[in-house]
Amino acid sequence: MENNKIKVLLAEDDPNLGSLLKTYLDAKGFPTQLCTNGQIAFDVFKTNDFNFCIVDVMMPVKDGFSLVKDIRKLDKKVPIMFLTAKNMQEDKLKGFQIGADDYITKPFSMEELLMRMEAILRRTQDAEKQNPIDNFYTVGKYSFDYNRQILSIEGKEQKLTSKESELLMVLCKSANEVVDRSVALNKIWKDDSYFNARSMDVYITKLRKYLKEDPKIELLNVHGVGFKLIMNS
Repeated sequence: MENNKIKVLLAEDDPNLGSLLKTYLDAKGFPTQLCTNGQIAFDVFKTNDFNFCIVDVMMPVKDGFSLVKDIRKLDKKVPIMFLTAKNMQEDKLKGFQIGADDYITKPFSMEELLMRMEAILRRTQDAEKQNPIDNFYTVGKYSFDYNRQILSIEGKEQKLTSKESELLMVLCKSANEVVDRSVALNKIWKDDSYFNARSMDVYITKLRKYLKEDPKIELLNVHGVGFKLIMNS
């Protein structure tokens, strides 16, 4: 399979196992970044683009379950595999419930892990090929074409900037849910500095103006947390 663009995030607190698995995946053509606790892994995920995540459960600072919950708030589609010594049925069920695509218990075969990983990637890549309009969103009465960076309503088109398009896509993917300010900043600007936060506020104001022709759409500030795109039916 084509894996030249597949970047892997590996969250594993055992340095020996982590290094061994990283070396193996690197050699198989999957460049891998190793993080030794959940918080570091989440910080790295927010500022990089990964195509696959392998996550241990028992880690310091932030455990694997918490890490996956946070990742799913930011990215609902990236494939995630748990790799853990926790082999109880309730742990496996919890892993799948919070958004994992697979759950492998230690000890494990690296060859089997690789085959499972490639199978998941094939499914997700095939799904993307079968759904080429994935970046087209319906926002109330509006149509949003992310690829063309155009927001349209009743034949009228509004050309968006790159940042406006990225921000609107993040909001659309989490419609009717709160989008954390720092998550959006790190996803779009790769930095949650004060200056970038003020810039994002300006873009939010612009998007609110663009969307005002549909009274059922609200773009709210959630004080101290972030933003929420509400689409009332």
